[in-house]
Amino acid sequence: MIGYYILLGIIALVSWAVSAKLQSKFEYYSKVHLRNGMSGAEIAEKMLADHGISGVRVISTSGRLTDHYNPSDKTVNLSEAVYSERNAAAAAVAAHEVGHAVQHAQAYQWLTMRSKMVPMVNVAAPISQWLIIIGLVLGAAAGIGAGFYVAVAGLVLMTIATIFSVVTLPVEYDASNRALAWLKNKNMLSQQEYAGAEDSLKWAARTYLVAALGAVASLLYWAMQVFGGRRN
Repeated sequence: MIGYYILLGIIALVSWAVSAKLQSKFEYYSKVHLRNGMSGAEIAEKMLADHGISGVRVISTSGRLTDHYNPSDKTVNLSEAVYSERNAAAAAVAAHEVGHAVQHAQAYQWLTMRSKMVPMVNVAAPISQWLIIIGLVLGAAAGIGAGFYVAVAGLVLMTIATIFSVVTLPVEYDASNRALAWLKNKNMLSQQEYAGAEDSLKWAARTYLVAALGAVASLLYWAMQVFGGRRN
């Protein structure tokens, strides 16, 4: 277990560093005001229109960096700072979230796969580690085979959650690529503004990369505990 806590500490430290960098980048590029004077909401609405997407609403949501696209009710949810502000960071985030709406409209395969996995992940993620630990404790205390199978069931659930984290990567990177391509092709931003938007999205993507690597590392650790103990 000590090794697991060390692993958790390393993952948490890297995640914190990347998140802190993202926050600082967002703050910095929030000061790069757009020459076209458009707000994040206006950027989002124009990108939707340019892609011929109707029936998707752009709404404001509370919080900071809480921006997301909800495929169930077809809403682009922009945090207050993004919805109303007129800067490079807001433009980047707004266009990225619309990138998800474009994926949805075009039935992008990775987004479709991730959406189908959501119900399973909502069940698997909260209980997978507990099942593994309970299984290992049962096996150590009683030496019964049932403990091993409980742990394996937990591993299966953790694998589902890990696959979800990995599948999220192409979804997020593709949304950013769509956003940047549109911003560039439509000449929405100046060269400086575009560089800021690109840098912002690069750091945002790294938060998902760290999460995916952390999920894979945790899965491998617990798999070694379960099957390593079985061999012994």
